[in-house]
Amino acid sequence: MPSPRPPIRVAVVGSGGIARGRHLPALAALGDRVEVVALADPDASRVAATADEWGVPGRHTGLDALLRAESPDLVIVCTPPVAHKDAVITALDAGCWVWCEKPPALSLAEYDEVSTHEGGESGPGGGGGPFVSYVFQHRFGSGAERLRRHLAEGTLGRPLVGVCNTLWFRAPDYFEVPWRGRWATEGGGPSMGHGIHQMDLMLSLLGDWSEVTAVMSTTARSTETEDVSMAIVRLESGATVSVANSLLSPRETSYLRFDFEHATVELEHLYGYDNAHWRWTPAPHVRDADAVASWPPVEDEPSSHRAQLAALLDAMERGERPRASGPDGRRALELVTGMYRSALTGTTVRRRDLTPDDGFYHAMHGGDADTAAAVLTRTEETTGV
Repeated sequence: MPSPRPPIRVAVVGSGGIARGRHLPALAALGDRVEVVALADPDASRVAATADEWGVPGRHTGLDALLRAESPDLVIVCTPPVAHKDAVITALDAGCWVWCEKPPALSLAEYDEVSTHEGGESGPGGGGGPFVSYVFQHRFGSGAERLRRHLAEGTLGRPLVGVCNTLWFRAPDYFEVPWRGRWATEGGGPSMGHGIHQMDLMLSLLGDWSEVTAVMSTTARSTETEDVSMAIVRLESGATVSVANSLLSPRETSYLRFDFEHATVELEHLYGYDNAHWRWTPAPHVRDADAVASWPPVEDEPSSHRAQLAALLDAMERGERPRASGPDGRRALELVTGMYRSALTGTTVRRRDLTPDDGFYHAMHGGDADTAAAVLTRTEETTGV
């Protein structure tokens, strides 16, 4: 009988709310499959308090010191967005796999730079990596997996129309945290840091986009970036999707609707879902009205950090690139970039336009933050970037 695998040694960088509220509980839920060996955070008192709470032995104020002392297999990056790129590159260069919080990077340029530090793809016997994957946990709930299976089987017919809304509420004091709502530290507003989850789920199901037309504004919050964005997205499949991202919506909801030839599939939740949050409605021409509801269900797996982490560990053990990594992890960031370019220039943007010689490839404001601010706060027609 083969001996059990040793636990995967994990280090967590950043010990703020997302680490304490999501990642450390997800790691604990995986039991003996992982061993959390260390935490790192510039705030020594915070890292000590978090390590005491979760029984983590290694405590560091810097990633370099952690890597030298602990030799983890996997590094989870839970820092503010501005620190993602350097932390991921440092961990990859040390031979560690990485799981990084959203947004993946502040720009496509940063994302592509990080990719050059990954290892090679696996061959027939595995052994690839190390790779970095990004936190897009809504892909991994059973409702999305059920829909993905039906799409692969052609049960629903072609996708035709979609809705992808992230309508959340953040009070003014939310933006008192210094890095929030700033181009240089968060990269953007709700399009970048909030709606990216639902947009990633939508694209992971319906496929790549081809062009986008967007509008954005800074309407009611004191930020450098937008607090509302809306877009019309054309997909390569021919489907059209409307996208809305807001931080001004008192009745919060995350809502996706996909109209296929043979059924409408809807998901309404807030920060996570289970099977009960999905609704499947057959088209009138479907003869058996119960056919959609009777399609074989899957075991209920809520969308969660734990579910994505388990899939990442599976990929590590096989030496394969995980989901939400490489081109698959870039897709939503690419759409966000197109939305900013469209809104700030007043043009429709094609996916193929987002090349390294374009200013928006390097920064979501296109290289001119002052002009971007003027466009976002305009009260009458102004010239775009």
